[in-house]
Amino acid sequence: MTASLFDPSGLAAMLRRIESLRSDAARAFGTMTAAQMLAHCQQPLRVALGELPLKRMLIGVLFGRMAKKKLLSSTPWKPGMPTAREFLVKEARDFETEKQKLLLLVQRFGEGGPNTITTKPHPFFGPMTPGEWQALQWRHLDHHLRQFGC
Repeated sequence: MTASLFDPSGLAAMLRRIESLRSDAARAFGTMTAAQMLAHCQQPLRVALGELPLKRMLIGVLFGRMAKKKLLSSTPWKPGMPTAREFLVKEARDFETEKQKLLLLVQRFGEGGPNTITTKPHPFFGPMTPGEWQALQWRHLDHHLRQFGC
């Protein structure tokens, strides 16, 4: 079973992993710098918290449920998966600023628990339970922290 951001020990473990990331960490795949990755990881959390509303996409309506099932399975995510254009970070970012923003968002998400999660459908995956939102956030953070060896 995957750890949970809603569990204090799981939240603390994820926060430690983010804290351990260094600005000069080498990436195992992809093109983002560590600072860009930190900024990128904030966006899905903001969607989950209802702070970044995005419209449903037709492709998500057609294939979202199937993709959600795959991404929530225990299979590790592969490098190079597609991402929403709103989540792309191409410009340079300040590492420490983005790290602090992500730490605060992850902490707020985890400590807030299921009641802080939006009731609106995910823009690609459609309706999701708070547990699914949490699992998706955990897996996304885990994927990118592993990208940089954390």
